[in-house]
Amino acid sequence: MKVIAALACLVLFAPISIQAKKEPRHDGKVQQQGQGRFLKAAGVQGEQEKIDPTKEADIRHLQEVMGGDQLAAQVLEELAKNMKPMLSSMLPPGDYRDKLIDLFIEKFRSKLDPHELMEIGVPLYDKYFSDEEIKGLVAFYATPLGKKTLTVLPKLTGEANAAGSKLGEEIGRQSMIEVLNEHPELKKAIEEAGKPKQDH
Repeated sequence: MKVIAALACLVLFAPISIQAKKEPRHDGKVQQQGQGRFLKAAGVQGEQEKIDPTKEADIRHLQEVMGGDQLAAQVLEELAKNMKPMLSSMLPPGDYRDKLIDLFIEKFRSKLDPHELMEIGVPLYDKYFSDEEIKGLVAFYATPLGKKTLTVLPKLTGEANAAGSKLGEEIGRQSMIEVLNEHPELKKAIEEAGKPKQDH
């Protein structure tokens, strides 16, 4: 699940602004209703009330400059690409597997609410960046290099996580082989544990 976690972090720190562009911001109960299950799960619900209004406006402007709709499509595509092989390696082989994985990814995508993901990003940007730094990010992402960074970053992160997962699996496999060769009693214990138990 490290791939999912990493890409989810990317979504949070490159927040999505599809709904922000379409829906006006409201105060009170309406705004609180927009902070749904993801905000509760992330433990950031209610933190937005403490943000300076000017800074919050700058953060939301940053989200718009970062081109949330296109970025969201890239992130979801990279997420789906990396989830398929990961799930295939986790599930036992069988005719059912491809259908199950496709249905899972479809269901997963259907539960992603761009507005909630965007709202999670607001208090996090407030926590880690000053208003001056937010303005600096806005200026950077408006440059050609900033725009390229937004286009490349989801692909880069997805490929890095995929390569890291493969590297981790190979190192883990080699480490287990070496430990079992160094401790034959453990290797024997595993073999014994794998044998079917006979009734007496």
